[in-house]
Amino acid sequence: AIGCIPYTNISLFLSWFLRWVMGISGGIAFLLLLMGGFQILTSKGDPDKIKNAKEIITAAITGLVLLAFSVFVLRVLGVDVLKLIR
Repeated sequence: AIGCIPYTNISLFLSWFLRWVMGISGGIAFLLLLMGGFQILTSKGDPDKIKNAKEIITAAITGLVLLAFSVFVLRVLGVDVLKLIR
């Protein structure tokens, strides 16, 4: 289901693992965005439900931004500074 796991090289394994983690995290954030939007659509004007849905959407967007920054930092540190991947 998840394909071959490269055990032979630690950099290949970490690259494979991080790719899966980032994909799953992005999928969860997307589902949270959908859930927050659905809650807003079905809130019937209730301010508490709208506030809760806005908090879910804000948390999902914050998670996506942190995910993007973490990928950027890992690339800069791992590839450019430490030269772990050639």
